[in-house]
Amino acid sequence: MASTKETIPTTTNTTNIKVPQNTKYQLGMWLVLKQMALFMVRWMCGVKLQDKIPIKGLRERLGLDDIISVLKQNRLRWYGHVLRIEDNDWVKKCMERRRTEIVEKDYQVNGLNREDAMDRIRWMKQIRGD
Repeated sequence: MASTKETIPTTTNTTNIKVPQNTKYQLGMWLVLKQMALFMVRWMCGVKLQDKIPIKGLRERLGLDDIISVLKQNRLRWYGHVLRIEDNDWVKKCMERRRTEIVEKDYQVNGLNREDAMDRIRWMKQIRGD
């Protein structure tokens, strides 16, 4: 009798995944996260990997964005919050010490700037692409 459980493939196509160039560990975590997101979308739609239905169509059916864009939106939402808080706040001081190249690249790609973050409603609309 065939198993009804879907297994995650052991090989991964990484050509269209944009990952940070920091460590092999982070690369592995990005790939696991991406694979788990694909697994969950198929599971929610009741589709098996063997059905070979494109994941893009399944995400559209559910009204979901891909996990990478969701993470990017969450990073930018957090970054806007940090930019709006007072300069003497401990969170902002920690952010200044921490490297934030990924977040800064995200907001530059989206055509945002630090002044946009001061207007929370406009910042959220620009992040979401409304």
